[in-house]
Amino acid sequence: MIVTEQLSKRYSGGNYALRELTITASRKVTSIIGRNGAGKTTLIRILSTQLLPSGGRATVEGFDVVSEAHEIRKRIVSIPQEAAPIGILTAFEQVKMYLVGRGYSFKEAGESANKALDQLELRESKNEPTDTLSGGMKRKMFVAMALAANADVVFLDEPTTGLDPLSRLEVWSAIRQIDSRVILTTHYMEEAEQLSDEVILIERGQSLEQGTPSELVSRFSGKVRVETAERCDGCIHVGNISIMYVDRTRADEYIDRGYTVRPATLEDIFISRGVEIES
Repeated sequence: MIVTEQLSKRYSGGNYALRELTITASRKVTSIIGRNGAGKTTLIRILSTQLLPSGGRATVEGFDVVSEAHEIRKRIVSIPQEAAPIGILTAFEQVKMYLVGRGYSFKEAGESANKALDQLELRESKNEPTDTLSGGMKRKMFVAMALAANADVVFLDEPTTGLDPLSRLEVWSAIRQIDSRVILTTHYMEEAEQLSDEVILIERGQSLEQGTPSELVSRFSGKVRVETAERCDGCIHVGNISIMYVDRTRADEYIDRGYTVRPATLEDIFISRGVEIES
C-alpha cells in the first residue's frame, strides 16, 4: 500500500510541486494522471526515495520514505521517464548488470535476465547493442528489469512517452506481465484506462479524484462528446474547439450535421472540470 498524508514539496523559489497531497493506493495497478506540471514525477521521486519531501509523510509498504528509505529501496524498482540505456551494451548485459547491482549472483542474474527478456519477446534482439533497438524495445528492456527483479512495488514514470502507437501497445503488454504492484504516471488517458485498476487524478499538486476508470467516467453514462469548430452557448471551449455532451441517442443527429462525435473517456474528466454534466 502507498499512503501519503499532507505530503508537500516546495522547490527553491517558492514553487510548490505538491500541496498537502493525501492519497492511498492499494490496487494492483494504480495510475497517477494529470497534466504536465501537475506534480506526478515529483510524487514518484519522493515515493521511490530519490527526493525528500518538504512536509507531510509518505509510506511504501508501511515504511517511511524518509526514515526507512533503505528498507523501501530493497523492495522497489523505479524506472524514471528519462531512463536511457548504455548503448554499447546489449539488453541482456544491461538487465544482468542491474540484477547483480541488486545483489543477485552472476548465475542468478543471467538466468533471470534471460527469462525476463524471453518473456517480453526480446529473445531475438537481446544480444544486440541497445543503441540499435527501437524506442519501444528499449522501454521493454527496462520493464524486463522490473520483471526480473521481482520487487514488491514498481514505479514507472511516463513509460510510453514519445513512443509510436505500436511500440506503446508492446510496452502495455509488457507492463501487464509484471506481478508486482505497479504505480505509473501518465498523461495518456487511454493508457490509464487500459492498464489501471484505479486512477488518481492530481492537479497542481493536489488530489482531485480517485476511483476505477469506470467509476470516474460514470458521470458521462449515456452521453457522447460532440466537437465543433463553431462557437456555441453553453459549450466548453478548448482552443478553437467547442465541446458539449449530449445523449447518445442524439449522436446520429450531430454526425449528420458534420460534427465530430466521440465516446466519453477519462480525458473528459479534464475537459469538463468544474462543469456540471446534466443527467
